[in-house]
Formats: sequence, C-alpha cells, structure tokens
Amino acid sequence: MTNRKLRCVAVMAGVVCGLLPAAGASAAAAADSKEIELLKKTSRAFSGVAMKAVPAVVFITVEKNVEAGGMYRGPHNDPFNFFGDEFFERFFGRRDRSWAPRQFRQVVGQGSGFLISRDGYILTNNHVVGDADKIRVKTHDGREFNAKRVGSDSRSEVAVIKIEGNDFPYVELGDSAALEVGEWVIAVGTPFGLAETLTVGVVSAKGRSNIGITEYEDFIQTDAAINPGNSGGPLLNIEGKAIGINTAIFSQSGGYMGIGFAIPINMAASIKDQLLKSGKVVRGHIGITIRDVDKDIAAQFGLDAPNGILVDSVAPGSAGEKAGLTHGDVILELNGEKAISSAAFRNMVASNPPGTRFKLSVVREGKKKDILLATQELSDAGSVPGKAQDLFGKFGMELQNLTPDLARRFGCRMGEGVIVSAVDEDGQAAGVGIAPGSLVMSVGRRRVSTVEGFVETVKTTTRNGRVMLRIRTGDRAQYVIMSVE
Repeated sequence: MTNRKLRCVAVMAGVVCGLLPAAGASAAAAADSKEIELLKKTSRAFSGVAMKAVPAVVFITVEKNVEAGGMYRGPHNDPFNFFGDEFFERFFGRRDRSWAPRQFRQVVGQGSGFLISRDGYILTNNHVVGDADKIRVKTHDGREFNAKRVGSDSRSEVAVIKIEGNDFPYVELGDSAALEVGEWVIAVGTPFGLAETLTVGVVSAKGRSNIGITEYEDFIQTDAAINPGNSGGPLLNIEGKAIGINTAIFSQSGGYMGIGFAIPINMAASIKDQLLKSGKVVRGHIGITIRDVDKDIAAQFGLDAPNGILVDSVAPGSAGEKAGLTHGDVILELNGEKAISSAAFRNMVASNPPGTRFKLSVVREGKKKDILLATQELSDAGSVPGKAQDLFGKFGMELQNLTPDLARRFGCRMGEGVIVSAVDEDGQAAGVGIAPGSLVMSVGRRRVSTVEGFVETVKTTTRNGRVMLRIRTGDRAQYVIMSVE
C-alpha cells in the first residue's frame, strides 16, 4: 500500500475514532454559548430596568404624636415632698392631683413609594402614610424632604404624597390590563430599611379578591419577593413601567412565603387622579348586594352553567330599584362585558363617578332582558339609613359595614356579613346571645354584606312578624329568631 493510501486510511480512522464527536461537541458548545448569551441579555434587561427605576423609588418614614408617660400633678411630684404624700398633706393640706398626659413624637412606621412626576408627586400605600403627623421622604441620591399628604384612600390602599422640588427622576405608568399571567415582573422597595432592593418573579395570577386586605380588591399576585418595607414600592414590567403598587404578602410566619399582592396601576391611577383633583375619592354604586353564581345557585335558577352574578337584595330608592332590578336577577353582562365575579363587577361600578350610565344584561325567571341605569354616589361605610333606626331599635343592636381592619380583628372576610357594633343589654339581641363583634351573615337564607342590604332583606323575608338571622360569635354560628313588630 502506498504512503498516500496509508495516509488516507489514517485520516478516516481518526474521524471514526474521535474526530466527529469533537465536531459535535463544538456544535453543543456553540448552542450553550447562544443560551448563555440569551441569559446575559435577560440579565442586562433586568439591570436596565433597575438603572431606570431605582432612582425614582423613595424611602418613607412617618411619625405620629402619641399620648403616653403621663403623671399626676400633686404633692408626690413636689420637689420638697421628701417624706411622701401623707406626711406632706398632714402639714400643707391636700393638693389637686390632676392627670397631666404628655405628648411626644415617635417614629411609627416606614415603607416605600415611587415618584411619578418631575415635580415630586409620589404614589404609595395608605397604610404607609395613614394618619401620620409627619412624613419624611429620602430619595435615591440621599436627599431628605418633608412631604405633604395630597390624599389617601383606605378602601383601596392608595395614597399620594408630594415633596417640593423639580426635575426628579420618575417611573412611567404602564397598563396593568395588558399584563398576562407568567410575565416577568420586578418589585423594588426598601424592605427592613434596606434601600434599593430589587426582586424578580412572575405574575402568578390576576384579579385576586376576597382576601380581606382592602375593601376594593383586584390584586396582581406575584412570586417576586415582597417583604415588610416593600409596601408602596412599584411593581414593574420588563420595560421598567409601573404596573402595580406592592401592598401585602400572604404569610403564616410574618416573612416572605412566595405570595405577594400589588394594586393594579390602572386602578391606582384612577384613584390618584381623583385625589389630585379633590383630595378624596368619590365612588359610584347602584344599591345592590350580590354574590357569585356557583353550580348550586345555577341549578336553583335554571341556568345552563354557573355564570354571572346573583342579586341578593336591592336597596329602596337606589339606582338599581329605580331601573327595575330585583332580588333573584342574575347579571350576565355589564356594557357587553361578561360579569365574571362579584368583586370585579363591584370594582367596575365603583371606579366610575356618580352619573355613569351602564347597561346590564340579566336573566329573570329564565328570560333575558337589558336594564339601563346610572350610578349614584357611594356614601361612607358604616352609616345607618335613617329609615332603619326604628328597626335597629326593635332588635336592640347597631350594625356597621365591614372594613378591612374590622375583618382582620374579628377573623372574617370582606363581604361575609355585617358586624354588630353595639347591643342594648335589655334588648332582643342580647336575649338571644348576640354581642358586640358578632357577625350577621344572613337574613332568612339570604347572605347580606352591607347594612343597607340587611335592612332590605329583613323587609322582604319577614314572616308573621318574625325573621331568622344567622349569627356568628367567635367560632360559634347559630340561627336566631327576631321579632320586627
């Protein structure tokens, strides 16, 4: 065999014995390199968002005047009273011992916020600034400012404050309605006072409600870590725009457990606009109590599927009554959009000012019909309609709409009932075991969630001058019969 042939055989053997795998390894390395480069691009995207947004995130501390450490003014405070009150009073007589509380300023909280304009407007949470007497803001560059409260809304947890100055860095507002489950999101804030902390996660769910955090809930759920102190900071999309305000975490330990909640920026922006305009939020309502339609309700009302919202009651003189709504109606659509949940429906109505016109598509006794109505102004929760005073007098108790604070205090959820705020010791309520803090869950067999709904449902379910209420006190629930005569 010639040398040339031997060289050819050697080359072929080399390919078979290892040269081809070497070429495959090179291809694999190239693929790995592409994937690493993609990861680097993703990392650089997060870094870009951080560089853009972090300068606009602020650290907020609040102070409040509190009353504590009081002392009696009398002989025992006298510098010459060496031997005690009795000895002093024997020789110098009794002296007034009026209580003299003293006030001092104490730091009571901290949180985050983010600038939304060059002239110093800041979005944050209501529970961060609350009713503080003094609000201090520290910006990214180390400057500190006294801030003024423009307005806050406890029902949604949105607040607006302002610092004086110009040309501040700010975060652009995005569109939370366009957000999809699974999208990357970035939470920025100052947890535990650690400034400029950034965490990354995804949107776990949208439209979370009935959590008991606020009265109007439509939360974005995320697994981006939100810890104490993150409250009020922005939840950003991959473009660096705010699509939410970090608000709360679900935790059984007090620390992060992978579930955080943020207020959708579209809701926050609507509330912000009202706060800037008038310092308060005015909501619309139509005077009905509602609940989601489940399979049992669907079967009872002859519906093909558990879709829509059941009207439990309609308040007298309300927009719903004037338009012809009645209890037992099932609302399928609002302005052509499907009524998916009672919480979403309530938020949609409330987010529009009084006088806004809606078209509801309802099912009544198996037939579909359209109802046109205009919203009325929603009054503050907890007020008792004048016509209801006599009814409460007969029952011997006063009722109040649930608030998030009351719900947490008494271990219930928003919309689960109305709370008993006072009881006449000699009245009916006390006689059947109802106490302040009891929850009225239903009248007859209809659930109630507002004082107005309670009043209306009592009127429509009373039989022979009596009505049945379902009451929960602590861990004990019971039915009681009350006379309305």
